[in-house]
Amino acid sequence: MTPKTQTRPGVERERELARIATEQHGVVGRHQLLALGFDPEAIKLRLEAGRLHHIHRGAYAVGHGRLSQRGRWLAAVLAYGEGTLLSHLSAAALWGLARDRGPIDVTAPVGRQGLRRRPGIRLHRSKILPGDRAEHGDIPITSLARTLFDVSEAVDYERLKRMREEADRLRLLRINELERICERSPGRHALRPIRRLLFELAAPTETRSPLEERFAAFREAHRLPTPVTNVLVLGDEVDVLWPAARLIVELDSREFHGHEDAFERDRIRDARHLVAGYCTIRITHRRLDREPQQLATELHNLLRALQPLMSGPEQG
Repeated sequence: MTPKTQTRPGVERERELARIATEQHGVVGRHQLLALGFDPEAIKLRLEAGRLHHIHRGAYAVGHGRLSQRGRWLAAVLAYGEGTLLSHLSAAALWGLARDRGPIDVTAPVGRQGLRRRPGIRLHRSKILPGDRAEHGDIPITSLARTLFDVSEAVDYERLKRMREEADRLRLLRINELERICERSPGRHALRPIRRLLFELAAPTETRSPLEERFAAFREAHRLPTPVTNVLVLGDEVDVLWPAARLIVELDSREFHGHEDAFERDRIRDARHLVAGYCTIRITHRRLDREPQQLATELHNLLRALQPLMSGPEQG
């Protein structure tokens, strides 16, 4: 019987490094390399040989230096060690509420010593509680509520509202989490805009967003039949539905329409509805502004074409 071949420690270490890099968008932190058994000299040799590529002090790309946006985000987090989170506008971008421009925002816990500024990274220091932590796309990140709270100190109120609307549309927003952050953050400049946001969220309205209000006015002006709104179709909440025609209108109110994850989720949902016999039209502020008459004609034609073909709704 052939004896079982034992894996050499060096080979196992290489495999573990490859596994970590694969899970971490192609990047690895210095503290992770040291934990795997690579001493400073071994790290230096790998850099010289091109097997590691320096991204930030304390963060490296494995194999090549061409990183995705998520790889760059994670490299910035790893550069400041364990406990650091992607935060502020960069976190808003990863959550799908903004586009990432400029330096990458990260927040390190207060009390950490020896943290230096690094090019391309905007460092924040703050007390981080367990409820402030999340993971999204395999990247340590501030929770969505904490992200909105932090961002409110960096953007104007109208932009903050648009982010809140998109968080609500993506079914990510938890009002009680925003309330708890306010309770434990006395003195923060964020309290004023976030409390205003919470007050507006608590106010009763017939529609959920300015785009829904605009669409309701558009529908009345162009004498479209009255639909039902914010109802479930196959377990998904849709913005507008004409049940007899099985025609869905989704109102894409987000300012940052190109966010990859949200785009993919929407298309997967649209395809699932189409298989079940529902037609989905997506409408933006831009389309209401630029081609209202064309849009109204399209909806009238769809309602006339679809309604005789359908026997009735299948909601739920």
